[in-house]
Amino acid sequence: MKSSLAPHLLLLVALTFVAARDSDARTLEITYPPSSQPGELALGVTFRLWIPDGVRKLRGVIVHQHGCGEGANKGAVTAAQDLHWQALARNWDCALLGPQYLQAEKDNCRLWCDPRNGSDATFRRALGDFATQSGHPELVEAPWCLWGHSGGGFWSSLMLTLHPERIAAIWLRSGSAFGAWTKGEIPAPQLVPAVFTVPMMFNGGVKEEADQRHGPPRVANRAMFKLWREHGAPAAFAADPRTGHECGDSRYLAIPFLDACLALRLPEPGAMTQQLRPIDMKQAWFAPMDGEVAQPAASFTGDLIAAGWLPNQQLAKLRAEYVKSGATGDTSPPPAPTKVHVKAAASGIEITWDAEADFESGLQAFIVQRDGQELARLPEKPVSKFGRALFQGLSYGDTPALPLPEMRFLDTAAKGGDGREYRVIAVNSVGLKSSAASAP
Repeated sequence: MKSSLAPHLLLLVALTFVAARDSDARTLEITYPPSSQPGELALGVTFRLWIPDGVRKLRGVIVHQHGCGEGANKGAVTAAQDLHWQALARNWDCALLGPQYLQAEKDNCRLWCDPRNGSDATFRRALGDFATQSGHPELVEAPWCLWGHSGGGFWSSLMLTLHPERIAAIWLRSGSAFGAWTKGEIPAPQLVPAVFTVPMMFNGGVKEEADQRHGPPRVANRAMFKLWREHGAPAAFAADPRTGHECGDSRYLAIPFLDACLALRLPEPGAMTQQLRPIDMKQAWFAPMDGEVAQPAASFTGDLIAAGWLPNQQLAKLRAEYVKSGATGDTSPPPAPTKVHVKAAASGIEITWDAEADFESGLQAFIVQRDGQELARLPEKPVSKFGRALFQGLSYGDTPALPLPEMRFLDTAAKGGDGREYRVIAVNSVGLKSSAASAP
């Protein structure tokens, strides 16, 4: 349903609230209704922006963009509250943005996933409004790091052609608009030289390449990868051997890939300009598009034009593991929980805490101990339909499942003032445990 309101009368709903897991971080929310004006966004959209605690100046915006369909946009409601993606944002003093286009199943996805239909302008308008709300005026000009699934990849690839100078890196999970514009389904964008300077990873499930619906776009993604490499672009390719169109465990490669790209491209802290730094291709590693083994640029013996770019040796190792197993390993334990607090409640003893996700492998569970003995695990039996079991769950589109769990446990077998000692241990997605944290 379209709105008949003129642009200057469009309703703007804005909410600011404290994020559940961190009393200092903030999540801001803005909703814009649909517009009936030509060239404007014909669907409603909600943007949620998470800002890490203690950041004086934001260095960029990490965008986690969902795919097409009503189910995809419903799953996107939790994108900005994802502890693992928040760890990436915190690592670089970036905000984490989760758009949610309010698309009914009957609606044409290209009303929003082609940004030239109004979602580009609305996205930038939201950043301007968030800049005012948050007291971070730098959001208006800050660089973007784009992650997109399916229709979100379609949107991200077109945003690249519109704003290449703003984009630090892109992860395209099972989507790009290349096939649509080369077939004449949508107007072909102008490919200026700058579009070939942005590092990007093409990622999709091997099973979907044989799928009638999703297979042709994956073929188009391969063609786009080849064209980008012919222009010398820092483009990478990693096929997921375990999945179809769902995201699976792709985050375990996506997050370190984007982390490495941000390290190479973001201006230094305190820099007077927001201009992104260029990629030094001489420092890169290269691997065959569907191969595992990568080599440094100086010693690569294959066809460089057909090979995929990788930012460093560590990513080369992670990608080799991912294209073989569909995930990456981890040998380091997660950080210990913080801010453990114990207080008497009407029905027992309440234990609460905060925790940051393990950067390499996220958070799977917490162990609550009483007097040195295990009292409970949260969740008791972690399960997942789409990838490794996580504390927040994992959806088809790489977002936390609802309802979001609390970092809270109530010991109903204890009473206030009985002198019990409580400790909390974090467990990452490969089962490694942190040191125990206790209340002060």
